[in-house]
Parts: sequence; C-alpha cells; structure tokens
Amino acid sequence: MFVLLLILVTVLFGLGFLDPIWWVAAAVLVYAATRHGRDRGGGRSRSGSFDLGDYRDYQERRNRQERWDRRYSRQNRARWRREDRRDREHRR
Repeated sequence: MFVLLLILVTVLFGLGFLDPIWWVAAAVLVYAATRHGRDRGGGRSRSGSFDLGDYRDYQERRNRQERWDRRYSRQNRARWRREDRRDREHRR
C-alpha cells in the first residue's frame, strides 16, 4: 500500500511540471496520508473518544499472558491454582 502511494505521489509530482495543479494534488495526498497514519494508533482520537476495542484486545491478551505465566511458573503453583479456581467460581 505504501509503495503504491509513493508511486502515485511521484507521478503527480512529475505531472506538476506540466500543470502546477498536480503539485497541489500530490501535496494533498501526502498530507492526507500522514494524517491518517498518525490517527491509526489507539488511545484518544481527535473527537475525544477512546478506541476501546484496541484496549480490550490488549487487556485480554495481557490477561491470557498472566494466566499462562501463573500456570506454568514453578513458584507458587498451588496459590495460583486457588486463585484460578476462585476466578472461575466468581465468573459463574
């Protein structure tokens, strides 16, 4: 995708030598691509709302990793099993 965008900007810049309006089109395309690239991350967006889907995915992945670490660590294995049992009972 980035390569196609780069080729398009280069072509528009080259056409700008024939008609300067193509330089404007290339500049607008570069501006739009950089703004879109910055807004793609999670967290707060310009509208002031949070992107909760990304955070939930992160939270689930972190919780799965914690459970994996607890289950397969050699230290405190019995305590982690008790806590996992309590978590399962609490979810029901």
